[in-house]
Amino acid sequence: MFSLQHKTAVITGGGSGIGRAIATVFAQQGAEVFILDLNKSTADEAADAIIASGHKARAYAANVADQKQMKETIAAIAQEAGRIDILVNSAGISHIGRLDNTTEEDFDRVYTVNVKGVYNAMHAVIHQMKQQGGGVILNMASIASSVGLNDRFAYSMSKGAVLTMTLSVAKDYLKDNIRCNCISPARVHTSFVDNFLAKNYPGQEKEMFEKLSKTQPIGRMGKPDEVASLALYLCSDEASFVTGTDYPLDGGFIRLNS
Repeated sequence: MFSLQHKTAVITGGGSGIGRAIATVFAQQGAEVFILDLNKSTADEAADAIIASGHKARAYAANVADQKQMKETIAAIAQEAGRIDILVNSAGISHIGRLDNTTEEDFDRVYTVNVKGVYNAMHAVIHQMKQQGGGVILNMASIASSVGLNDRFAYSMSKGAVLTMTLSVAKDYLKDNIRCNCISPARVHTSFVDNFLAKNYPGQEKEMFEKLSKTQPIGRMGKPDEVASLALYLCSDEASFVTGTDYPLDGGFIRLNS
């Protein structure tokens, strides 16, 4: 079950964190993965690790906010691989701030990466998927798409847009056999969390990590591999009846945090 043999998967933000975990699991299940990341060395490192384990991976430097670059990159992958079966939009940035202290520059930066970046990747791949008779798009949203979070104004805006773009694409391309879903994680323990704590709470990292972990009713943060496992299901043929759906992966945050 959940085999991705003979499938081609493009993963934005695949050089680190959740994106890298997804790329690794997809490759283990037989997919040829194309890792897109703003940092080419990070993408190369992730691809090299996959290749060293006996699986197929290629790395590309790509800025999701640059539509021309994304179109050229996706076109090159489609030409090389012959088709693109799966697109995972994992590239994204975070931002901390309320409405009154979010600058226009901060707002534009979050929008450009988290909203326009997802649009650019989907826009670049949709014609190829229509032409080949189908495909799967999976977007990384957030619990911020569905509930109010303190100090996450711009980030919540962007992830709400990801959720609604997902629903729109799922609706519009039903007849083209293109499925589109999204995952909404709560806090997931990645290097971003560690760097955030080191920068904002020097000397208090352990205490703050435990505090953030306990905001999930289950009592801990998620793991990138857990997101990757759900992504594998949603992008596999076993999920062929699933489209236009948001999957909270939140340790009970949305429903049990009352």
